[in-house]
Amino acid sequence: MTVISTLAVASLAASAAFLSASHLKTRRLARQAEELIPPVGKFQPVPGGVIHYVEMGPVAAPPLVLIHGLSGQLQHFTYALADLLAADFRVIILDRPGCGYSTRDHDRLAVLPEQAKMIQSFLDLLKIEQPILCGHSLGGAVALAMALDAPEKIRGLALLAPLTHPREQAGVFKGLIVHSPFIRRLMAQTVAIPAAQRSATELLQQVFAPSPCPDDFAIQAGAVLGLRPQSFVTASADATLAIGNIALQSARYAAELKTPGAVLFGAQDAVLQPQIHGLPMARFGLPCQSLADQGHMLPNCAPSQCNAFIRDTVEQLR
Repeated sequence: MTVISTLAVASLAASAAFLSASHLKTRRLARQAEELIPPVGKFQPVPGGVIHYVEMGPVAAPPLVLIHGLSGQLQHFTYALADLLAADFRVIILDRPGCGYSTRDHDRLAVLPEQAKMIQSFLDLLKIEQPILCGHSLGGAVALAMALDAPEKIRGLALLAPLTHPREQAGVFKGLIVHSPFIRRLMAQTVAIPAAQRSATELLQQVFAPSPCPDDFAIQAGAVLGLRPQSFVTASADATLAIGNIALQSARYAAELKTPGAVLFGAQDAVLQPQIHGLPMARFGLPCQSLADQGHMLPNCAPSQCNAFIRDTVEQLR
């Protein structure tokens, strides 16, 4: 065996050992995450997967559906906002398809029309009629997709820092852009989760800026669930396919977006610029309000302001 061959074998052996160790660490982190954050709600099968959800408030009250953003789960809303709304609304908080404890059958269901279809099927099965949709970040894009595809079924939109138009750069989530489903799953089972654990503090600081990330966010807001292979697969597919689909969706607003509502943004949002994703929506019947001292994570950092905004928006729909 030549020196070159010996070095190649040694390199392959080292790579295999590294991937094996990463896989074992991934399995351990995933197991710990699910022990720390077990399912808290009910499960509803829908075409394409299963939706995990929680209900709060009076059943006879106006229905309000809360849809979280990229790499999130329903605890982003139960953390601080949902309790404020539950006195006067039938609040339905769900894990988006593939997120948290919801599932979806394949990555192609990440595109916005398919996520919208799955959530609308969920609402139809629960016989929830004429809801107000409150979507945060990517959840705002999904809410808009639902309003575009089934406007007769949606009463209104109260969107928090929503993704509404194409982005020039992937920003803090560029590491999630993976076009191959096979590579996406290989990364999920090996390097992605240990890497996410190492970078979590820095990433959360960027997403929460200018506010600090709450000390209890990992547990009380369910963020530790992100340390599971399926969470990476879902977030990667969302970042690659759903966000990539926003250009097609935004081209439909002028002719097809008829659902009333409003948008709330943090003026210092470092993830989605209000000038691109908020202010232009006024042309399509969704005026944008701004909070001067807030960033992207409004449901967690500004729950009182979000509560007031949602209530004011619903009042305007009467």
